[in-house]
Amino acid sequence: MYGIYRKISYQCLGFDWDKGNVDKNWLKHKVSSAECEQIFFNRPLVVQNDITHSKTEKRFYALGKTDSKRSLFIAFTVRKDLIRVISARDMSRKEREVYNNEQANT
Repeated sequence: MYGIYRKISYQCLGFDWDKGNVDKNWLKHKVSSAECEQIFFNRPLVVQNDITHSKTEKRFYALGKTDSKRSLFIAFTVRKDLIRVISARDMSRKEREVYNNEQANT
């Protein structure tokens, strides 16, 4: 898990927000852009390849917590040297179990 995270964290210099994706997660799931970014700086962070949704470009998902301890699932891709959030929402029960198991192992 940390291999993917390290590669992405060293490669990426920031986030890619445009009119098409900046408000989408807030309107649908009440997740702000700031919350999306926060999980990438908090530990533990679980990052995996999203093989199912990697048809046209390589996609990933991340499980992490915001500064206010909100548990989020983030689907994202990397374009050039920026993380582009595709979707963000609260973690499901199963995702929280995966995250909590990872947290217990760190």
